[in-house]
Amino acid sequence: MSRKHHHLKGAEVSCCVKYFLFGFNIIFWLLGAAFLGIGLWAWAEKGVLSNLSSITDLGGFDPVWLFIVVGGVMFILGFAGCIGALRENTFLLKFFSVFLGLIFFLELTTGILAFVFKDWIKDQLNFFINNNVKAYRDDIDLQNLIDFAQDYWSCCGAHGPDDWNLNMYFNCTQTNPSRERCGVPFSCCVKDPAEDVINTQCGYDVRLEGELNRQKYIYTKGCVGQFEKWLQDNLIIVAGIFVGIALLQIFGICLAQNLVSDVKAVKANCFQFSPLFH
Repeated sequence: MSRKHHHLKGAEVSCCVKYFLFGFNIIFWLLGAAFLGIGLWAWAEKGVLSNLSSITDLGGFDPVWLFIVVGGVMFILGFAGCIGALRENTFLLKFFSVFLGLIFFLELTTGILAFVFKDWIKDQLNFFINNNVKAYRDDIDLQNLIDFAQDYWSCCGAHGPDDWNLNMYFNCTQTNPSRERCGVPFSCCVKDPAEDVINTQCGYDVRLEGELNRQKYIYTKGCVGQFEKWLQDNLIIVAGIFVGIALLQIFGICLAQNLVSDVKAVKANCFQFSPLFH
């Protein structure tokens, strides 16, 4: 009987792997829930939840989608990994591994394609920025995102300030009644260290000035070029972040697969010796 008992004890689920995977995923799960909550709250504030058709009305990119999609994926993954580890559920653990592996594969594919088709990516980035310049006043979250990008990268428009001609409020046509005509958003303005309060009217009429005079008041470089320069200057940090995320994903897949193997081994052992105890 002791020999039989020895065989049964030979296969067991590693508590270290089980609870490490559980702890790792419960943090992931809670972060996903927080992201999802923030996204839904933002949509509720904008009245999107009460009028779902308005989701497609925005001409540009709604930043809330980032919170909804990222939060949703994190929530689902965290739930599957957390409950799968705690309950030793092989279906949820396999779902977690496959889903995480699929995300890793998509990230890898995107990275390779972005490196191979750099010019196409640059054209798409130009199109994306210009499309959102048109919709600048349509959504407050999009407006804040563009203002942050222009301020952070010290840029204005996709290629330069004249890209703001694409926006109905800033274009220089004679029929434009807007006070912002021939201007740019305040985020294009060169910051004065002496000013404590942001002058939101600093970009008014600035594009009526000559090229040299503009440089005194606003950033004249485009955001596409500035973003490329930022990537080159911070290539090691950016690459390190992506490698770190990839390693975490691989680590998570390995832990889940290890736990699945342990659970299967225990079940096989129990099934093999269970008749001996009757």
